[in-house]
Amino acid sequence: MNRDLLLRLALCQELGIQKKWWALSYAKKYGRETLTFGDLQRLFGYQRFSPRLESSWQALAGDGLAEALTGQDYLTIDSPLYPEQLRQLHYPPLALFYAGRRELLQKRLLGFVGARDASSYGRQVVSKFIPEMVAANYVIVSGLARGIDSYAHMATLASSGFTIGVLGNGLDVCYPAENRRLYEILQKEHLVITEYPLGTPPKKYHFPQRNRIIAGLCKGLCVVEAKARSGSLITAQQALEAGREVFAVPGEILSGRQDGCHSLIQDGAKCVYRPQDLLEELPEF
Repeated sequence: MNRDLLLRLALCQELGIQKKWWALSYAKKYGRETLTFGDLQRLFGYQRFSPRLESSWQALAGDGLAEALTGQDYLTIDSPLYPEQLRQLHYPPLALFYAGRRELLQKRLLGFVGARDASSYGRQVVSKFIPEMVAANYVIVSGLARGIDSYAHMATLASSGFTIGVLGNGLDVCYPAENRRLYEILQKEHLVITEYPLGTPPKKYHFPQRNRIIAGLCKGLCVVEAKARSGSLITAQQALEAGREVFAVPGEILSGRQDGCHSLIQDGAKCVYRPQDLLEELPEF
């Protein structure tokens, strides 16, 4: 792969990940070292958004690319340090921007996700499971969102383990703002990663994309608390599509807080109610 083209596509905010891969495949097929805006326009038929795409693409030409990368640490998909499991996705990130200990990406990774409005029950489940996973040398991966994600990160810290936060925005943006202290700790002592360059704000459509990274990185994904329609179920589906094992924690049936977990169990996810349930399954993956 041509490194400059790879990075230019990774930084371009007017193209989704699928179109970035289409463009890269086109360049590879026809032996192109670079692509012009005209190439992209012919490839995608852009009209309404063409001025924005043209402006973004031209700004990343020549010295503009180096300037855009200033102050950012990153791994491109052709790097030997890029996580092999993530390469297995249909459309993996072309680049991962990171802050912290990138070597954590080479460890055994286990994802924990769940409701943003986590209940006391959900928090207790996290507090019960995480220490055992840390003791078994798993690095805990989650999305640094409020609720179960935050509790998973904090329980890992309390257990003297390591954790990775996956963002749906640039590394210079803390979202949600209430997690500022947690975010700073992860940046300095653990790891925070994203496929979005500096200056990228959080947008609604970024989070399903963020979730696929969580799903792709991990050997398994544990859903602690999820309603029938939630981002956690999207992450679980993405994990299944990536060939990962999905675990779901059952709960009470009246409030609806666990409906998503119960649906996952009905659909074949492993029902787990003890940390040992996870540990018995994970060595096979």
